[in-house]
Amino acid sequence: MMQRLRPLAPLVLMLVFPVLGSIYQLVNHPNDRVYSLVTQADLAIPFIKYFALPYGVWIFYIYACLVYLFFKDRNLYYRGIILYTVCAMTCYGIYLVFQTTVPRPVVTGSDPFSELVRFIYKRDQPYNCFPSIHCFSSYMVMRLFLTSKSRSRVIMILVSTMSILIIASTQFVKQHVLWDAVAAIAMVEIYHFVIYVLPGAHRSREKVRQQKELQA
Repeated sequence: MMQRLRPLAPLVLMLVFPVLGSIYQLVNHPNDRVYSLVTQADLAIPFIKYFALPYGVWIFYIYACLVYLFFKDRNLYYRGIILYTVCAMTCYGIYLVFQTTVPRPVVTGSDPFSELVRFIYKRDQPYNCFPSIHCFSSYMVMRLFLTSKSRSRVIMILVSTMSILIIASTQFVKQHVLWDAVAAIAMVEIYHFVIYVLPGAHRSREKVRQQKELQA
């Protein structure tokens, strides 16, 4: 039995998610000063309660994507765990020194979508906004799948659509502003470049240098 389960052992790394979730709760409160990054463009974005659905299933979507990569592209699974952890910890550090908030609308109605929005608002305080964890993680998995050797057209359409819907939902349910999404995407790109692109370029240069030395 243990021999059969041993190949699944790396999935234990996903236990980092509840740990990070606990840290999130510790910093989800106002500091001495709370900032607002609301722009005129944000004020022009309407509140659309139906986007509470993609917003609400976000974490299950992230889990599903990482589990898929675990079985189909193990290296990208590890990369996803590392990127998520580094980006999340960066967000928490920013929340501690630069806490922002987003004004929320009063939600009326007793339909399922209105109830879901109220549940989201009740469960999550209106802080920890810049950068957006929903946005960075959704963009991250989409980026991982774009570079996966095991990707298919159908999978890419599904992942891209879902990631875009979740990022859009942060705006339409008024959980985040545009700067939160921009910063989240930029953060993923920066860490991807620093952690993976730069070391890869360095290894390539070293390999070329060694080949030249052997030929000399």
